[in-house]
Amino acid sequence: MSTASTAGGSGHQPDNLPAWIGNFPGAITVCDADLIITYLNDKALATWEKQGGRQLIGTSLLECHQPRSNDIIRQLLASGGTNVYTVQKAGLKKLIYQTAWKHDDGQVGGLVELSMVIPDSLPHYVRG
Repeated sequence: MSTASTAGGSGHQPDNLPAWIGNFPGAITVCDADLIITYLNDKALATWEKQGGRQLIGTSLLECHQPRSNDIIRQLLASGGTNVYTVQKAGLKKLIYQTAWKHDDGQVGGLVELSMVIPDSLPHYVRG
């Protein structure tokens, strides 16, 4: 069973999310429209363990970033947009995919970030 958590949760996978999300090999971080971290999957908990891990749930996403990053975060929330880039950290190359998530009515509900380790070189295919 996953140890991923949401604020105020039991420390296990929330009932409204598929079980695979907790065990996904990339880090998944979710915040609400107030930029409060509401969910970290197992990989995200492990990635951010030194910064507090589970204790980060319920805190502001803005406290975890530099001013330039906070500007991007606020813009993503305001526009409902997406920010994608790669970064190399501790010898690992990662794909970072940050995007707004939306309620059924189309209103932005917050942001989600996927962080996945990728190979140093990736094939690129043009299809169709």
